[in-house]
Amino acid sequence: MIPKEEKVDSEVPEKNNTTMKIIVPMAGRGSRLRPHTLTIPKPLIPVGGKPIVHRLVEDIAAICSDKIDEIAFVIGDFGTEVEKELIQVAENLGAKGSIYYQEQPLGTAHAVYCAKELLDGPVVVAFADTLFKADFKLDASVDGILWVKQIEDPSAFGVVQLNESNEIVDFVEKPQTFVSDLAMIGIYYFKKGENLRKEIEFLLDNKIIKSGEYQLPDALRRLTEAGNKFKPGEVEEWLDCGNKEVTVHTNQRVLEYDVEKGLENVAENVQTENSIIIPPCYIAENVKIVNSIVGPHVSIGKDSMIENSILKNSIIQNNSLIKNALLQDSMIGNQAKYQGVISDISLGDFSIIA
Repeated sequence: MIPKEEKVDSEVPEKNNTTMKIIVPMAGRGSRLRPHTLTIPKPLIPVGGKPIVHRLVEDIAAICSDKIDEIAFVIGDFGTEVEKELIQVAENLGAKGSIYYQEQPLGTAHAVYCAKELLDGPVVVAFADTLFKADFKLDASVDGILWVKQIEDPSAFGVVQLNESNEIVDFVEKPQTFVSDLAMIGIYYFKKGENLRKEIEFLLDNKIIKSGEYQLPDALRRLTEAGNKFKPGEVEEWLDCGNKEVTVHTNQRVLEYDVEKGLENVAENVQTENSIIIPPCYIAENVKIVNSIVGPHVSIGKDSMIENSILKNSIIQNNSLIKNALLQDSMIGNQAKYQGVISDISLGDFSIIA
């Protein structure tokens, strides 16, 4: 049985249907990023000092020519504080914010359908475990755009196949023999969201399930078979946030992008004593750094303390203590304490190593 979706709206007035809407499915458990996702949903893990989902919707808004009318976040039971935070993200972009719930992990197509009210007119669907640098120009002559990235090993991803006219003609999930090296990154544009809604409803009504889930590529395949024309969108860089290693790398690239934008990422009240900060870094308010070398590519959350340590290419979250440590390629959660010497760790919230 498909769970009944619920909705929480912000107070931003509704606008007409000619503007763009965004659906952000983000209800997944984030098991590959544990222990960090035991207390925080994966899309709210910070990279470069800002949660992944914040950066995702801001990046889409910045390069989308159409005005964004509404942003819907499809979540699990994340709590009221998270919901308020997400609605505020939408409102900061001048859009209405909505919360929908996916109570069971029934797949990507079902996650999108949980916000079916937005599947009407132009809509972007953006799964919140990836960041990107892409050409996001919308082509009005096609029915949709799927952003893809050419990769060396496509066997772990969903890929698209193209015809001679550079149109997408098929979708293959995790091909074990080579059919294409163009991986779908999880960002989609549909000129008519109602067409996608119709095909997802067909999957649900007819129980077209793979591995216990309703898969979005099955709905996309039905759209192309019905004559809808989809083209690939060019992606310059795809930044995954699926596990600790790739999230730390994404943090590195985000910090480098911020330098290119001329952003200053070290708070004015950061206290340093006999220490060196090697940019690019993000260092939040009320951080204290004593007898340490921090950077490059380090993000430190607010109210954290770094003492007698060397940190490189790592993420330290809020209210954490790092002492007598040599850390590289590491993630430390909120309110964690680490004292010792190790080179590559992944330490969750409220953990203590001494």
